[in-house]
Amino acid sequence: MPELITPTVRLRHAWLAARDDWGRDAHQDGSGLLATDDVDSAAGFEAWVQRLRREGDESFPAPDGRVHATYWWITEGDEVLGAIALRHHLNDLLFRAGGHIGYGVRPSARKRGVATWALGAALPHARKRGIDRALVTCADDNTPSARVIAHHGGVLEDVRETEIGLIRRYWIDLSA
Repeated sequence: MPELITPTVRLRHAWLAARDDWGRDAHQDGSGLLATDDVDSAAGFEAWVQRLRREGDESFPAPDGRVHATYWWITEGDEVLGAIALRHHLNDLLFRAGGHIGYGVRPSARKRGVATWALGAALPHARKRGIDRALVTCADDNTPSARVIAHHGGVLEDVRETEIGLIRRYWIDLSA
């Protein structure tokens, strides 16, 4: 059974295996991984995990150009299947293209319902943060992700060209 866990250095080798499944230079939605993060060294990995945890702590200022976000790894036992992020607020970029929630599942764990499960597990956290309508987006050609979002009640608002490509923007009503 999958679970959402706070990023931890304990699963460094499992996370690196998941990263290698994606490809070392592939973008991993929901992971919070930046091109400047050194995750290959133990010290760099620890610094990255600490940054992810700090970004969710609103007693610290949000990094420049970013918003506070809570990150979880999607795990099954000690295997990292993917990641999901809940952004506490929307800035202009997130409103146009990124949304409140971003997620990604490693290639070898796809087509097993992991993304559907993870989004369903993250939505109550969004509701607890006072988000009445969650914006969730995906690339226009990402049909599996569009199905995941629709499964959770996502209503397509539009498809728009953004700085990160052609994006489908869905709203999920959390007010009920």
